[in-house]
Amino acid sequence: MSDKASVAADFEGLVRGNIGWMLGLAGRVLGDHELAKDAVQLAFSKIHLKIDQFEGRSEPRTWMHRIVVNEALMILRKKNRANEQSINHLLPNFDSRGVRVPASHVTVETSETALGSKQTTTIVRETILELPDTYRVVLQLRDIEEMTTAQVSDLLGISEANVKVRLHRARTALKSLLAPMLYDGQI
Repeated sequence: MSDKASVAADFEGLVRGNIGWMLGLAGRVLGDHELAKDAVQLAFSKIHLKIDQFEGRSEPRTWMHRIVVNEALMILRKKNRANEQSINHLLPNFDSRGVRVPASHVTVETSETALGSKQTTTIVRETILELPDTYRVVLQLRDIEEMTTAQVSDLLGISEANVKVRLHRARTALKSLLAPMLYDGQI
């Protein structure tokens, strides 16, 4: 087998061995399967072009993970953000004395019980997709992908303080979106 054919076979093996988790990752970041396929295709193109630049300071999967996330983020940046909605209505309210006004709903189940069911997992994932990209991406990277605050900061090009603020706001908004469903017994 020629060197060129060997390289092509090696790259095909790389694609086949990693496409599944890469599509899943891009899908979670983007919230759209078609855009996720685009991100993975772009990532594999970049991997193919830069494979000789991989320095081995991390595992190859870690390097590829970063490339997929970067490509997904580039797609998000290109999307029209004019329609991104505020999440202020989902955040806690405070009265004139600065005291938090309690929400009008009560959680009946513990979070451990609720998150135990497959139906709940599906509802939570769908609800996460309702968050604006700015908050959803930080939540996905920190809580789902389990990246550190520093890694998310570096990846998004924002300060660690900004990552923490966005993460807090995303978690609070997600909790507000899920609370009525918990209260109504939907999950």
